[in-house]
Amino acid sequence: MKVVRAKHAGACYGVQRALDLALKSVADGGRAYTLGPLIHNPQVVEKLSDQGVTEVSAIEDAERGSSVVIRSHGVTPQVMRAVAAAGNTVVDATCPHVARAQKAAADMARRLGSVVVVGEAGHPEVEGIVACARESTERVYAVTSPAEVPADIEAPVGVVVQTTQQKDKLDEIVSHLRALGIEPEVKNTICFATSQRQDAAADLSEQVDAIVVIGGRNSSNTTRLFDICAAQCERTFHIESAAELDESWFSGVGAVGVTAGASTPEDQIAEVVARLERM
Repeated sequence: MKVVRAKHAGACYGVQRALDLALKSVADGGRAYTLGPLIHNPQVVEKLSDQGVTEVSAIEDAERGSSVVIRSHGVTPQVMRAVAAAGNTVVDATCPHVARAQKAAADMARRLGSVVVVGEAGHPEVEGIVACARESTERVYAVTSPAEVPADIEAPVGVVVQTTQQKDKLDEIVSHLRALGIEPEVKNTICFATSQRQDAAADLSEQVDAIVVIGGRNSSNTTRLFDICAAQCERTFHIESAAELDESWFSGVGAVGVTAGASTPEDQIAEVVARLERM
């Protein structure tokens, strides 16, 4: 069975930067904390815990005076201020692309008064972007479909987008606003690395008999890669580690593709590829 790896796959710059900052914060043998998982990859989060970087759910659970690493998805401005007020050292590992989306949302909120965030309500990245805009206005809406856009929304309106969304989702919302007679100010804050991975996964899924998508099941960008691949290739499998691979999945398969979400480090991809090559 031939194993073909996607041209673009695996950990992006923002994720690698977050990992480097977290490990640097415990380089002298100390302990550090993250509010929620640093990245959406359970295996990596567990490994970080073994190295002294502990995930907590509340600021008060972090030892006072310790380093608190802000996860790659970012946090709300209120949480950022609260960490500093609690006497902790803030290590800001927010992905630069997420920070750009936060800044764009805040700017639009100040100037325009209404902001539409194209993204999944409740996702930590979207929560942070929405909260940045709500520092200036309450008219901030997280949506993933035209039906979720308030019918009484009025111009002027700004639009930003979750960094891991697909471009067609953004286009769909913008077209809907224009149909309402609103010409929105749009900031396409989709991460280029996300687009690269999605395009490469789509191309590969058309060329193979089966495809394996590696990444956390709590990772929205990995889930989107799975959806993209499944639309083209019936035998698409989402796994978090090589241990989940089942040889029966690949019966009669001549070529299998491998792709991975932006929170998946190289060693996890290499392990999956090696196991597939042994089949």
